[in-house]
Amino acid sequence: MPEDPMIRRLIAQARASQLTRRSVLAGAGAGAVTLALAACAGGGAGAKPTAAADTSASDKSLNWANWAAYIDEDDSGANPTLDAFTAATGIAVNYEVAVDDNNSYYGKVKDQLALGQDIGADAVCLTDWMIARWIRLGYAQELDHANIPNLSNLTPSLQNVDFDEGRAYSVPWQGGFAGIAWNKEKLPQGLKSVEDLWNPELKGRVGVLSEMRDTMGLLMLQNGVDIAGDWGDDEFAAAIDQLTKQVEDGQVRNIKGNSYLEDLKSEDTLAAICWSGDITVINAEAGDKWEFIIPEAGGTLWNDNFLVPIGSSKKANVEALIDYYYRPEVAAEVAAWVNYITPVVGAQEAAAAIDPELAENQLIFPNEETLSTAHVFRSLSAAEEQRYQADFQKILLGA
Repeated sequence: MPEDPMIRRLIAQARASQLTRRSVLAGAGAGAVTLALAACAGGGAGAKPTAAADTSASDKSLNWANWAAYIDEDDSGANPTLDAFTAATGIAVNYEVAVDDNNSYYGKVKDQLALGQDIGADAVCLTDWMIARWIRLGYAQELDHANIPNLSNLTPSLQNVDFDEGRAYSVPWQGGFAGIAWNKEKLPQGLKSVEDLWNPELKGRVGVLSEMRDTMGLLMLQNGVDIAGDWGDDEFAAAIDQLTKQVEDGQVRNIKGNSYLEDLKSEDTLAAICWSGDITVINAEAGDKWEFIIPEAGGTLWNDNFLVPIGSSKKANVEALIDYYYRPEVAAEVAAWVNYITPVVGAQEAAAAIDPELAENQLIFPNEETLSTAHVFRSLSAAEEQRYQADFQKILLGA
């Protein structure tokens, strides 16, 4: 692949500028918990809404809702890849950090979705299981793959998933691992397992994620459960009982979404269940104080995915955006900032031509050995999702 001098410069800049990547993280407070509880019902069984008419030909703009620190950003706060996309296509993108937690975001927009109304976002990036819900309820528009020729670069293992066969409605944005991390200065002996989080010396200084599948997934893996396989209420209940005890005993201090990093930085928590790419970010900001590992019993593996909400009138514009981000050199540029797993074949080679160290990072370009330690939380039925999420939310309310 020929090298693009601009891409070379931008990736090099990304590697040198990680200190500025995350300046503000939205907190996940009581309001988010209330919204998550409201979201558990998952919608009714009425008629599915109709997709909005596409006005992309006459309106060259779109709104993109995403998580914090999930796109390249330069020292001025601009997004170089988005600026390049606009320059190439004429499509202006309003990028909004609007997602702190899957459930809380869904709770804000579910009533509009049910009516087929515009939710103020034309592209949304959410996690696999939440994407499955939107597709099941008819809240996502079917994509026209003819408008996304670079989708041929999608890694083969993600081309067919149980919640969206053939990727009719969704396309991966980034993926990652959930594992454990700790403050190396305060805990020089390190951690190896989820069990280590329950050491008495860490009482009141442990954080876990408000993302149920990641926190419960790690606890179930520690219990010897194959979270991708055949398990049910008994296995989930055993892990719920364990987490409940750790919260009630005061071992766990906080259960949060993206804002858990602020607790690590303030040292309110010294160890946590966390997301892989975030620890690279916090080390760049605060001096290489934290270590991330996939626990001995395994970690979770997930993807966040693009979809077009049913009420959006900019589907073709979003398809152009997806096609652009599936160019390997662009995917490599994003990877240099976000430090999550890119789904784009060819991005590793593009990165290696510019920064060999980046291309060897197992949190961005994991090999088969690394992937063998991570597990995908199996899809839940609507009844299971409602029941398990409600059990988890009881712990959130008591934390």
